[in-house]
Parts: sequence; structure tokens; C-alpha cells
Amino acid sequence: MTKRQARGQARMEQILAAAAEAFAESGYEAVSTNTIAARAGISPGSLYQFFANKDDIARALAERYAAQLAELRSAAFDGADLAALPLDQLIGAITAPLVQFNLANRGFKALFARPDLPPSLTTAVAPLHAALLGRVSALLSVRAPGVAPDVVERTATVAIQLVRAMMPLIVAADGAERAALEGELRAVLHGYLEPVIG
Repeated sequence: MTKRQARGQARMEQILAAAAEAFAESGYEAVSTNTIAARAGISPGSLYQFFANKDDIARALAERYAAQLAELRSAAFDGADLAALPLDQLIGAITAPLVQFNLANRGFKALFARPDLPPSLTTAVAPLHAALLGRVSALLSVRAPGVAPDVVERTATVAIQLVRAMMPLIVAADGAERAALEGELRAVLHGYLEPVIG
């Protein structure tokens, strides 16, 4: 990589980091490219050398988050024989890394953990959602081989939505309250999943 390419890459990273923070603080719709440029310490013209508009920045963030979540999914789902774990341990092995990911990536919630995803981002996150649903469905199928596939997929969808709904509360809390909310999430998931997969 040349020095010029390295500077360009560093500038793009600077813009993406500024955008993630701005989206986390103000929400996707309220943030403009001018806000992102100012937060990154560059002119709007410099920003436009790398990104055509705010949606372009959000798509780049989506790709970054998708890659990071792919690694996280591998760690969470492939690290141990999850199908053999007691249900409480299984839930903890999957939710703990998700909490840490959300804490480390504050802009993620503003782009993905919301029911009213902007149409411009729906396509960017569709593979991410499909992969997660596939992994959870496969795990549930192994845990409960006699359950019909449509029930497995519905159960996986609801479980994912429960996590998405609770995650903003968990991320916003601190210390003992965060730990308590994580416990509540695990309890809700256990209560929901136990009758299906035991």
C-alpha cells in the first residue's frame, strides 16, 4: 500500500468512526454529511472525495459491522458444541458476545437494532439478518430435531427480536443495572425457548 493509499484509508476510517458516533448520539435521520465532516475534522468537500452521501457512509458501516458480526457469529456459534450445553449456558454463550459487540460499536444500534430501518439500508443488512436467522434456526433444529421447520424458524425469529428489543436498554445501562438487564434477557429467552428446545 502506498503512502497515499494509506492516508486515504485512514481518512475513510476517520469518517466512518465519526459517522458511527454521530448516528449513535443523534440517530441516522438527524445526522447530515456536514455533521459527519465536522465531527471528523474535515471539510464536506473532503468527505465527498470518499463517500457520495450519507447512505453511502451508512452502507460502508453496514459492511464493516457485517464483517465484524460474521467473526462474532463464528466465535459464538462455532466455538463449542452449543447443542450439548444446558439451555442457560447456551443462551449466555450467545448473548454475552452480542452485548460486548453492541457496547463496542455504538453506531450499530442506530443503523440495525431498530424496527424502522431506512429503505436505503434494508438491502445492506439483509444478508446479515439472513445469516443470523440461519444460524439460530440451525442451532434450534439440532436441539429439537422433532420440531417442524416453520416452528423452528418462527421461534428463531422471535428470539432474535427479543434480543434486538432488549439490547438498547442493556447498552444504555451501567454496572449492576446492565448486569441485571442481561440477566432479564437471559430469563426471557429461557422462558420462551425452554418449551420448544428444552
